[in-house]
Amino acid sequence: MSTFAVGDEDFLLDGRPVRLLSGALHYFRVREEQWEHRLGMLRAMGLNCVETYVPWNLHEPEPGRYADVAALGRFLDAVARAGMWAIVRPGPYICAEWENGGLPHWLTGPLGRRVRSFDPEFLAPVEAWFRRLLPQVVERQIDRGGPVVLVQVENEYGSYGSDRAYLEWLAELLRGCGVAVPLFTSDGPEDHMLTGGSVPGVLATANFGSGAREGFATLRRHQPSGPLMCMEFWCGWFDHWGTEHAVRDAADAAEALREILECGASVNVYMAHGGTNFGGFAGANRAGELHDGPLRATVTSYDYDAPVDEAGRPTEKFWRFREVLAAYAEGPLPEVPEPPACLL
Repeated sequence: MSTFAVGDEDFLLDGRPVRLLSGALHYFRVREEQWEHRLGMLRAMGLNCVETYVPWNLHEPEPGRYADVAALGRFLDAVARAGMWAIVRPGPYICAEWENGGLPHWLTGPLGRRVRSFDPEFLAPVEAWFRRLLPQVVERQIDRGGPVVLVQVENEYGSYGSDRAYLEWLAELLRGCGVAVPLFTSDGPEDHMLTGGSVPGVLATANFGSGAREGFATLRRHQPSGPLMCMEFWCGWFDHWGTEHAVRDAADAAEALREILECGASVNVYMAHGGTNFGGFAGANRAGELHDGPLRATVTSYDYDAPVDEAGRPTEKFWRFREVLAAYAEGPLPEVPEPPACLL
């Protein structure tokens, strides 16, 4: 068994400094029979960790009626077999360009804006859901021989509100359910976001696609010590119906990744492999810089211009990232897996 902790400057594995080189891969956007291949692709790119959200609305479509909640545990088992660590982001709100941000409609319909707040009518179903979901995370924590090293409190809450009582209650709930690994929050590198989304005693991380030095400087003003981490390094973007496929230059993205690592920080590539929004679960977003424009639906594909494309193939961005990440690997990177059988 191992221990994983937040040190003054680094993450500590059994007391030894370690850097998380993570990539986002959502188990619910990838067919289960393809998990092993996609995890192999992430390892071959140079990653040692994988991050996933958990969509509440997928697993509890009606109050008290659950649908394959155990899928998360099976995915974490696949992560362990791949020799990687895991970061779990259970929400309850996840955004993720997913339908209703992962919140069930049977809850948001009656409550409206009272969701994501310290309102008893919201807290009660959240607690019931977490007590159903989290045992499979707890039993797969690193101190129990599993891969889970970090668990998130809410999701980019500083972009939404500033209800400190709600965030503290949620952190206490996670601990009360048995989560012993470090907790963290993630927000944009802006003062109001970090102020509204942070929890005292919980590691704060930042989300951005470029400007690592500036982003981490802002984070340091709010958190003078502790490991630096970009929890969402946006290497691409999602698409709306009626617009062209969003593409980010591979060389530009690789240089932005290099800058993060040169800062001594850990990183989570969002997305390392996007997958697909199955079953009509693609969400919608308001366009415009202030997210105050018209509501636009996200397409079925969640390719995200990720280094591993929607079909599981390496892109130019994959090879550029692999070159950057290889410098931080403890040994030679694994061979790139053969293409999925459906592509042979």
